[in-house]
Amino acid sequence: MSGRGGKAAKRMRSTRSQRAGLIFPVSRVHRYLRKTTHHYRIASGAPVYQAAVMEYLTAEILELAGNAARDNKRSRIIPRHILLAIANDDELHKLLKGVTIASGGVLPKIHPELLKKRKGGKLYTPEELKSKKQKKPATPKKSEKGTPKKAEKDAPTPKKGGKGKAGKKDAVNKDLGPGFTLLSEKTLFLGQSMCVVQGNIAEIDVDAVVNPTNAKLNLAGEVGNALKKAGGEAFEEEVKNLAKDKSPLDVADAAICQGHGFPAKFVIHVNSPTASQKDALEKVEAAVKNILALADEKNLKSIALPSIGSGAKDELRAQIVQTTLKTISDYFVTVMASSLRQIKFVMTKMEDIGAYTMEMAKLDA
Repeated sequence: MSGRGGKAAKRMRSTRSQRAGLIFPVSRVHRYLRKTTHHYRIASGAPVYQAAVMEYLTAEILELAGNAARDNKRSRIIPRHILLAIANDDELHKLLKGVTIASGGVLPKIHPELLKKRKGGKLYTPEELKSKKQKKPATPKKSEKGTPKKAEKDAPTPKKGGKGKAGKKDAVNKDLGPGFTLLSEKTLFLGQSMCVVQGNIAEIDVDAVVNPTNAKLNLAGEVGNALKKAGGEAFEEEVKNLAKDKSPLDVADAAICQGHGFPAKFVIHVNSPTASQKDALEKVEAAVKNILALADEKNLKSIALPSIGSGAKDELRAQIVQTTLKTISDYFVTVMASSLRQIKFVMTKMEDIGAYTMEMAKLDA
């Protein structure tokens, strides 16, 4: 035994990556930085920060690519899934716009207007559209001298209610207005947008509001009570007439009626599945598809949805929210044409707001 400490424990040599808590090699990044920027002074923290950013971006792309592989029922990530992950995320698409992924294939770039559903469902050829545009509008008649025109600013603003009056201007192009907070927004691949909004769903200005209900179209739920309070007896009578024709409504089926006393023109009632059902996710998917199909049938441009079928458990709530968002994004990809341009998730409970905000942030479609 030596007199200088004996068998002293050897110190394990740690790398710069280990000291920084990273997986990516900090020393190698530092070496590359010195090669490419040899005429600059490189701070000791620069390669650490560079490696951390690279590691974060890689993890983000791998997560989205894994979701793409899962959606395509594949157990292994291929370059095609990485391409889909980057293309469907706005920030990554802007960052890696000029990057070519080997063996990733290509993505079709279809202008949204080519898929737009025209009123009446009739398709027009480019020649027909051109001839329609060339038609001269009718010349307005001159007003008489004794009746001067009123200024546009003096025109009365449309009132709420009265068969769901919402004004001639589309609700898609309007602001949310007072009492609403925009928390998250996502633009889909074909131009449609989804957003999470906090506020009273009965007061939001959209073409249609979705009311989760039961087979008898009861207005006892949170959304039903809000619409009942705003719409009054006229709306209750409208729902009763609808119930006579449509009830009992099967689970996940939807029916539509006109709105009264609130900005929305229509109300889409859906027999919402409960989280306790064994096939809850399949029922939620079917309910969302029926809502979107009914909105397209009425040529609606914007709808407001509450949380449909969300359960008490956080894990189950997250799965239902994932199913809802994925069903919406898949619907716009598979349908030939859609009039819908904006989907607003309007809710008040913080649990639902947090779930939708979190899942929308990592949406891959």
